[in-house]
Amino acid sequence: MAYVITQPCIDVKDGSCVDVCPVDCIHPASGETDYDQHQQLYINPDECIDCGACEPACPVTAIFEESAVPTQWRKYIEINANHYK
Repeated sequence: MAYVITQPCIDVKDGSCVDVCPVDCIHPASGETDYDQHQQLYINPDECIDCGACEPACPVTAIFEESAVPTQWRKYIEINANHYK
């Protein structure tokens, strides 16, 4: 998994990251049937191409490369991975 969406996205789900993703690997996007069932967005680790476009697009600084996820938000690595299992 290259990039992870962390705590600042909870209940925000801005979607700017979805708009810039060239491979459409961030879900659920607004309009998807399960959008309202989730508190945050998730990056599909099997589809992500490690381009990094999503990271600067996030207005709440919630996206990090996996190796750079702050210690207090490391649990989101597993949360994101589990979403796609």
